[in-house]
Amino acid sequence: MATRFDPIRDLDRFFSEVTRTPNATTLPMDLYRDGEVFIARIDMPGVDPSSIDVDVEDRTLTVRARRESEVADKDVKWLTRERTNGTYARQLTLGNRVALDRIRADYSDGVLTLTIPVAEEARPRKISVSHASGQTAPEVVESSSADEPRSPGAGS
Repeated sequence: MATRFDPIRDLDRFFSEVTRTPNATTLPMDLYRDGEVFIARIDMPGVDPSSIDVDVEDRTLTVRARRESEVADKDVKWLTRERTNGTYARQLTLGNRVALDRIRADYSDGVLTLTIPVAEEARPRKISVSHASGQTAPEVVESSSADEPRSPGAGS
């Protein structure tokens, strides 16, 4: 009896198995906006906090970390070795509306949390409207943040 070869089915099966297996060389991340900040939570279990490097260059935020083996390789006969070691990196492209100088990074319980504030100039504002009689509404421009309202010409 001849075996039927279906390359599409075989490729589909292969890719479905590959995508089901988590990629051990990436850093899984959740990214969301919470009010006036973006929060990125990146899983980094087993990473020495002193090996974590976070930098921003040309609106690209890069996170690098290194995980070392806890067991010296010589004189060890591995039976199973599934925990990968080495250098990991993750990059995010940031928009123009974030405050690069106020980004915070905190590492706790194997999770790196990046807090990326929305820039003041990108926050929603209420604009005063002139009346037809030539009078204007009060010249207060309100910010949705907890900051005090400012008049349009005051130190922006």
